[in-house]
Amino acid sequence: MALRRLVKGPTFPGSRLPTETCMPGPSDPTPSDPPPAPSTPSAPTDHGALPEPPRPDGLTHFDAAGQAQMVDVGDKAVTRRVAVAEGWIRMAPATLALIRDGRAAKGDVLGVARIAAIQAAKRTWELIPLCHPIALTRIKVDFDTDVAAARIGCRVRCECQGQTGVEMEALTAVQVGLLTVYDMCKAVDRAMVIEAVRLLEKEGGRSGHFVAP
Repeated sequence: MALRRLVKGPTFPGSRLPTETCMPGPSDPTPSDPPPAPSTPSAPTDHGALPEPPRPDGLTHFDAAGQAQMVDVGDKAVTRRVAVAEGWIRMAPATLALIRDGRAAKGDVLGVARIAAIQAAKRTWELIPLCHPIALTRIKVDFDTDVAAARIGCRVRCECQGQTGVEMEALTAVQVGLLTVYDMCKAVDRAMVIEAVRLLEKEGGRSGHFVAP
């Protein structure tokens, strides 16, 4: 049986006996903090996880469940990457003459289109959702005039030292360069047609050298 000792306290007004306080004995249980809540297992992480097996259809921008993903290029070697793309814009002969003679109302059409193509190449990763940001080391933009067919061609060469190719940068630059030509001349020719945009050549990386047939 637990022993308790009485401690005399002060006498309060109207009482002839001092108050007594019961103090716990040496073997009395003492209150303690509640036991900690059982820990729950933390959410699994993919640190150190094995890479997913490649899809049989070769579409690397989708995982095994068919969800979109940005391809992991961390294990690829840093190599020189080159891509060349081209495209054309057809127009009325009179529109082509305005551009060649520098008489377009908005000014130097091909000069502005060249800057637009360069800017587009640098910002491709912001336009194409699953592209990687790439530090391009070179962007070269050339225009070619085909008077007989009343069209202007745009050719872009992009280069970098990196772990992924620059094909999308070259293709995006061509498209935006030709769209800029359209924008600057649409007031006189809304029937212009952008066509034959394609990759001409690609170097570097595991897939090797590609040249369009």
